[in-house]
Amino acid sequence: MPGQSRERGDTRARAGDGEAAPLGPRARLLPALAAVYRAQLSRARIARIPLLFVATFQSVGIMILMRGVVDGGDAARAVVSGSSVLVVAFVALNLLAQYFGQLRAGGGLDHYATLPVPPAAVVLGAAGAYASFTVPGTAVTAVVGSVLFKLPLGHLWVLAAVIPLAGAALSGLGAALGLLAPRQELATLAGQLGMSAALLLGVLPASHMPAPVALARDLLPSTYGVEALARSFDAHPDWLLVAADLGVCAAVGVASLAAATWAFRRAAVR
Repeated sequence: MPGQSRERGDTRARAGDGEAAPLGPRARLLPALAAVYRAQLSRARIARIPLLFVATFQSVGIMILMRGVVDGGDAARAVVSGSSVLVVAFVALNLLAQYFGQLRAGGGLDHYATLPVPPAAVVLGAAGAYASFTVPGTAVTAVVGSVLFKLPLGHLWVLAAVIPLAGAALSGLGAALGLLAPRQELATLAGQLGMSAALLLGVLPASHMPAPVALARDLLPSTYGVEALARSFDAHPDWLLVAADLGVCAAVGVASLAAATWAFRRAAVR
């Protein structure tokens, strides 16, 4: 029909003028986050499970070694709590820093930059997938440590808050380190140094540390997850202090994930 012919002619004319066709709308944050999370979980399942066993074995081995010099009390609670959160640090900080460093070095960020996915969804999805792998190892470490040091098991449900909140803080830090490192090797080094800091400052009792080291311990995000879990081993835990420690983890998690999102945008445009 004449009207339809004119419309087709107008369309061809616009195309001939070089006008780009309108792109589809960007994906919303939550659906994009769920898609990235499932994809990362599927990709990392086979490659990361052996490393999770290594992280759990490492933490359990540390507790067995410390059993020879720590009998009980505050020191035992610190060892068990620090070793449990160390599993989170190994995966969420160390491995995630390596992953984003490798992604940046290999041009993988270009792939995500071409997708209609918000940068926050990429960072949060990858962080959530890696943090999910810490759940069984952290739970096993906490139970084994509680039995080894004869600590009560009744309040280990606190792990349901410690794992995601400490995981968020450490995942954001690990992602930011991997994205900001100029070379992949430096991202790997930064992740390993961060995990070593979590080991030395989290597992050792704070009362045995000199003042400068104790100050550095207070600056480490995982410390507050360690403190929250350690307080839960008391016969009558001070739940306000536990909530305060978890609140610090949550605040640091929001800040570190926001920094990682900014670092992702910065790295993707280069």
